[in-house]
Amino acid sequence: MFTLSREYFLIEGGYPLKGIVHLQGAKNAALPLFAATILCEGRVTFRNIPLVNDIITMLSLLEYLGLEVNIDRKNKSVTIENRGIKSYSAPLSYIRKMRASIYVLGPLITVLGKAKIAIPGGCAFGPRPINFHLKGLKKMGVKININGGFINAEAKDLKGIHIKLPKISVGATAHLAMTAAKIEDESVIENISLEPEVMLLFEFLKKCGVSIKVDKRKLYIRGKKNLKSPNLFDNIPDRIEAGTYMLFVSGTGGELILKPNPIKYLEKFTKVLRKTGVYVEDKKEYLYLKKEKEEDLEPLNVTTSPYPGYPTDLQPQLVALLTQAKGKSSVRERVYPERFGYVGELVKMGADIEVSNGVAKIKGKSELKGAPLIASDIRAGASIILASLIARGKSKIYEIEHIKRGYEKIVYKLRKLGAKIEIKRG
Repeated sequence: MFTLSREYFLIEGGYPLKGIVHLQGAKNAALPLFAATILCEGRVTFRNIPLVNDIITMLSLLEYLGLEVNIDRKNKSVTIENRGIKSYSAPLSYIRKMRASIYVLGPLITVLGKAKIAIPGGCAFGPRPINFHLKGLKKMGVKININGGFINAEAKDLKGIHIKLPKISVGATAHLAMTAAKIEDESVIENISLEPEVMLLFEFLKKCGVSIKVDKRKLYIRGKKNLKSPNLFDNIPDRIEAGTYMLFVSGTGGELILKPNPIKYLEKFTKVLRKTGVYVEDKKEYLYLKKEKEEDLEPLNVTTSPYPGYPTDLQPQLVALLTQAKGKSSVRERVYPERFGYVGELVKMGADIEVSNGVAKIKGKSELKGAPLIASDIRAGASIILASLIARGKSKIYEIEHIKRGYEKIVYKLRKLGAKIEIKRG
């Protein structure tokens, strides 16, 4: 049950968007990088960090555990120094706010031999079980007891493992890789995620002294007891933010320039978007998109899948866009089949969408009308922002703290593109 906060977005739809968006750093890459500093002695400065709510929550948690954190807001950098971990317990006040907090569990066990963390919270779009994480930890020699909403874990002597993940999982891949990073035996993890954010974590662990090799979807990792952070490490651009703004402009009509160019992380997404009739061009230094307002969008049949497939984190926004396609579209969700909770908000605006067995069937073109709306998670929030930008009239979007978890300065960026959006109270 949601309790409406005092702040909300007020959006007046119907205006084309045009301009430049300077992309934030990838939130989903930064979070595991930060957790990995628990493993490493020394000081590291991460550049290109988005100062969104999830980032602040993770950094606050690391400070609680004993790391020294300095945020340079002007230069979008974060410096973390590890002089020793002071606590093995991660309290509910931090953990309930985001799912990525599970990442501290394995590193705490490897450093202190024990850990106690609350079962993580985060986006409310359906179950994302942590059993893959726990199964891998148990194989490494960790004893786990779940009691009263907390995971209690202990290990005297961790060992390397050979495990095949039952399902490709970004979180489990990153978490088990971090835990293996201080185990001197070789670990082999099969069916791993290849998301750019995970590959960046592997690069960081290599720089810390870990031996890592990736062969297709198989990870070979041999850890080292004494790991040392590099002095400097750069984050990648946020491909989900990039795709979200591309969908915003595809829905409203207009022109968009994205810097730095995110094309190498969005090949499948860009291919799908072009099929709707949107013009996208790789200009090397930047990515250019154009959509004439009066031109109809072509319907699509799309299935989400792990990278390099169509990203699940751009599924809700695509469904909102396809309400404007001329004809019938379908979007099958294979990563998180329950991730259609936001559809009721789009229907409230006039969309014709039916959801069954992990498939959304969308009939367009629908005339959307402004309405009071609730953002149930980060990407659901982006979906109803897109619908509100398209819609006739004004929309109020509540629970915007979810959106702030993932999108930095979204009101400022949209206003620069010409959107009529404000933050209101009441």
